[in-house]
Amino acid sequence: MEGQEVFKNETIKKILEKYRRIWALGHAQSVLGWDLEVNMPKEGILERSVAQGELSVLSQELLLKPYFVELVEKAKGIEDLNEYERGVVRVLDRQIRIMKSFPPEFLREVSETTSKATKAWEEAKAKDDFSKFEPWLDKIIELAKKAAEYLGYEEEPYDALLDLYEEGLRTRDVVKMFEVLEKKLRPLLDKILEEGKVPREHELEKEKYEREWMERVNLWVLEKFGYPLGTRARLDVSAHPFTTEFGIRDVRITTRYEGFDFRRTLLSTVHEFGHALYELQQDERFMFTPIAGGVSLGIHESQSRFWENIIGRSREFVELIYPVLKENLPFIDKYTQEDVYLYFNMVRPDFIRTEADVVTYNFHIILRFKLERLMVSEEVKAGDLPEMWNEEMERLLGIRPKSYKEGILQDIHWAHGSIGYFPTYSIGTILSAQLYYHIKRDIPDFEEKVAKGEFEPIKVWLREKIHRWGSIYPPKELLRRAIGEEMDAEYFIRWIEERYL
Repeated sequence: MEGQEVFKNETIKKILEKYRRIWALGHAQSVLGWDLEVNMPKEGILERSVAQGELSVLSQELLLKPYFVELVEKAKGIEDLNEYERGVVRVLDRQIRIMKSFPPEFLREVSETTSKATKAWEEAKAKDDFSKFEPWLDKIIELAKKAAEYLGYEEEPYDALLDLYEEGLRTRDVVKMFEVLEKKLRPLLDKILEEGKVPREHELEKEKYEREWMERVNLWVLEKFGYPLGTRARLDVSAHPFTTEFGIRDVRITTRYEGFDFRRTLLSTVHEFGHALYELQQDERFMFTPIAGGVSLGIHESQSRFWENIIGRSREFVELIYPVLKENLPFIDKYTQEDVYLYFNMVRPDFIRTEADVVTYNFHIILRFKLERLMVSEEVKAGDLPEMWNEEMERLLGIRPKSYKEGILQDIHWAHGSIGYFPTYSIGTILSAQLYYHIKRDIPDFEEKVAKGEFEPIKVWLREKIHRWGSIYPPKELLRRAIGEEMDAEYFIRWIEERYL
C-alpha cells in the first residue's frame, strides 16, 4: 500500500480537487470548536456559534453543488476503480444522501432548538428541575422522528438515527448485542460484588493532588506511548476531555484536573490518546480527502477503550507507572502497587454513566437505548421519561436516582439532539476486548510488553489492521478484514470474567 499512487482515475482526481474546499471548511470548524472548549472567553459564544453555523451552511452548499454531485454520480458508474477510489465515492455518496435528506429550514430549526435546549438543560441540571428542560426535550423527540422520516429506513425509525453515528448499524444489531450483555453481565456483576476481590470504594479516591503533579505523570505516560507532543500533537485542558483532529499531522487531546481521585485525569488522558492514535496512524496519502479520519464512532471508541481499559487498568500498566506515581504524588508512599491496581478497577453500581466502572458501564447504555427507541417509535412524551429512567435503573443496577441530576438530566446528548449516539459507546467497549484477544494471538507476550513500556508492536498491529485504512471501508467490513469476524459481545464477557473473577 505504501509508496504507490492511490488516486489514478481522472474523475476521482477532479472530485478530490473540488473536495479540498469542503475539507478546508471542516479544518476551520475543527479549529473553532477546539478553541471554544480550550481558550475562548465565555461571552465569545454568541459570535462563535453564528460563525460555526454559517460555515456549516457553506459546507453543505459546496457539497450539494450540482457539478460536484454529478461528478460523484458519474464516479458511481465507473467499474474499474481501486479500493481507495471506491472508498471516496462511498463516503461522499453517503454525505450527499444525508445532506440532501434534510430541508434547509429543518436544519435551521434543529440548530436553533438544540442551542436553546442546551442552555435550558444547563439551567435544569443546575437547579435539579426537569420541568425547565421538558418542553425542549419534547421538541427534540419530535425533530428526531422527523429526521428519521426524512432519512428513510427499512425496519424501524431508530435505524435511520443509528446509521448517522455508525454506518450500517441497525436496531436489531443493538438488540442482539444488549441481549448477550444483559443476560450474562448481571450474574457476573452480582458475583464480583459478592466475592469482594475488587473494592467498591478506595481511600485513593479522596487523596488530593496538585495539578502540576499529575501534569508530569500524564506527560510521562504520553511520552512512553510515543505521542508526538509538539510536532504533531498537543495536550490541553478543558471541562470535558476530548480529542479533535485538524488533519493527520495535527491531532489534539485534552484532559481535566479536578484535584482529587487522580485516576480520572490519568485514565481520561490514556482514553483520549487512543482516539488520537487512530488519527495519527492514518495513511498520509489520504490527506485532504474524505477517506482520512476514523470510519465511525464505534470503531473510534474501541480504540480509546482499548487503551483505557485493556492497557490502562491492567496490572502490567500499574507496574510500569507505579515508580512514576511514587515520584510525583507524595501520598502514594502509603499505598502498594496492588492498592493502585484495585483503585483503578473498583466495581460499584452508580448513578452517573461517565463515572461508571467497566463492569456496570454498559447497563447505563442499555437504559438509554431502550428509552431512545421508545421515544422515536412510540408515543412517549418527555414527561414520562424520568419515571421510566428510574425504574429501568432499579431493574438493571438495583439503585434508584434520588434526583434528576442523578437520573435523566445527567447527559448533555439529548439537548444536543444526539439520539442514536449512545450505543456506539457499548460497541467500542465490546470491540476493545475483541481486538485484545486477536492481538494476543499475534503478540503472545502482550502483557510483558505493557509492563516494560514497549508499545510499538501494539501500535503497529493497530495501524496495520485498523488505523491506516481510514474510512475506506464501512465499519462492519473493516472489522471482517481486520479480524475475520463481526462484533461479538462474548469476548467482552470473557474479558470481564478473566479480569474480575
